[in-house]
Amino acid sequence: MNNNEIIGSKNIPFRLIEQKEETTNLVIVLPGAGYTTQAPLLHFTSGLFYNKGFDVLHINYIFSRQEMSVLNERDFARDVQLAIDNAIKDKKYSNYYVVAKSIGTKALSYLLDHTMLKDAKVVWLTPLLQNDVVFNAMVNSDHKGLCIFGEKDHFCFIVERFEKLKTNQNLILKVVDGGNHSLELDKEPITSIEILKSVISDINEF
Repeated sequence: MNNNEIIGSKNIPFRLIEQKEETTNLVIVLPGAGYTTQAPLLHFTSGLFYNKGFDVLHINYIFSRQEMSVLNERDFARDVQLAIDNAIKDKKYSNYYVVAKSIGTKALSYLLDHTMLKDAKVVWLTPLLQNDVVFNAMVNSDHKGLCIFGEKDHFCFIVERFEKLKTNQNLILKVVDGGNHSLELDKEPITSIEILKSVISDINEF
């Protein structure tokens, strides 16, 4: 990228959690707008990958409701890519996973075109199916993908679009019965913990 493209970008903080020994494995975690990398799904996913010998890169953007309403997706994706490039500029990774939650799937839809991620495996957590860019990226994706939706997630679970995703043989699709946008059940914390365990197990097997 040339310099004039970087001016005015929202400088996104990141955190790279490295193995004690150098590794060629990296998982990139793209959180939701208010669902941070410390929230349950992403916290345990990070631990899972770290224990498998991956370095873990958290991209820690946070958006207010107002910022969300005027978010330029292409600029957002560019800023995320810049944060990734900055975080790993001295590294030599060859095996990539990307885990994206909610608004993170908007950035992911653009990032998948990057040559660095051409063989990456992708976990789509509550992807924003109502967004055409996200939906088209998923329908046409050549990347092996695990896609997990909440059945009661009105942001993301659009039945007609979900049915179309079934035509892509690269995608494994899972729906959490009664699950909301956090893949939890309203007012049922114990059952929500069981769902969390099940989702993390699915990611572990992927």
